Amino acid sequence: MKVLVTGANGFTGSYLVRSLLNRGDRVIAYVRRSSDLTRLQGLNNQGVSNLDYAYGEITDEVALTQTMQGVDLVFHIAAYVELGLVDAAKMERTNVQGTQAVLQAMRSAGVPKMLYCSTIGIFGDTQGRTIDETFQREQQDFSSAYDRTKYQAQQLVDQAVQQGTHIVSVMPSGIFGVDDPHFGPVLKTFAKGKLKLWAGGQRVTGIVHVEDLVDGMLRAIDQGQAGDYFILSAGDLTTREMFELCGQEIGVPTPREAPEWLVRGVAKVLNVIGQLTGWQPPIDNERVHYVYDRCVRVSGAKAMRELGWNPRSPQQTLTEIIRQLGSETAS
Repeated sequence: MKVLVTGANGFTGSYLVRSLLNRGDRVIAYVRRSSDLTRLQGLNNQGVSNLDYAYGEITDEVALTQTMQGVDLVFHIAAYVELGLVDAAKMERTNVQGTQAVLQAMRSAGVPKMLYCSTIGIFGDTQGRTIDETFQREQQDFSSAYDRTKYQAQQLVDQAVQQGTHIVSVMPSGIFGVDDPHFGPVLKTFAKGKLKLWAGGQRVTGIVHVEDLVDGMLRAIDQGQAGDYFILSAGDLTTREMFELCGQEIGVPTPREAPEWLVRGVAKVLNVIGQLTGWQPPIDNERVHYVYDRCVRVSGAKAMRELGWNPRSPQQTLTEIIRQLGSETAS
């Protein structure tokens, strides 16, 4: 099968490309000329090249259409994922206009199927309730530019399905792995015993190992029907539970909890400084909102039931990661 992957050089995309190559697919990685391709190095084995590169912006419909000629399946993974003081216009171009360009190119090139990587964030703040794929968003506003643009992109995908395009959407929770770019650096610092203070220990995070996410994606596109939603989350833990679990595994104490009033106060100051200077501070008003005020809980039971998806538990995921990080630190 000939497969196109957008965002192939990213964390999730690179694991997906590896799995597609392992099952014998011919993969086209759609990336920018300026993209860092480190994660894709060494994936062509023994001189046999089943991985090709196509270059262009995610909003370049002409380049996408040319690249999609003869393609059997598209995995649309590319996204601008960030919280805080972001470039909202750039995020909209990538997440919304980029998705529109991919959908139009897919139609123009006659590609029969697409897997779209969405996010559990499209459901909005569930206020701590555990929801499934049938949940209708109740939150009227948006918590961030990322929240808004991914919701708008999902609407475009749903409209395309209504017009007859075969698309299956997956909604991952927090994606974890030894080399993940988001929580990975935090766990590395923790494993070294250098993380002494943390904010929002009661914040709930859904967890899925990146390898299990990719397995769920492949199962979803192979078995799912057009328009299907599949939440891919193995369960959730609070931040404090995560640190306690990891700490017990490698003998590192849990970071102390920073007072909420102090975190909120510092965030307000840093938010202003960041806006004036263009600096991305480590904590700001938007991140504080996600830490203390917003709680999204989801169930991955549908994927487990209908796709036979059997992910690692959150505890297994964290244990594997922290053991590897701990051994790297020790060596």
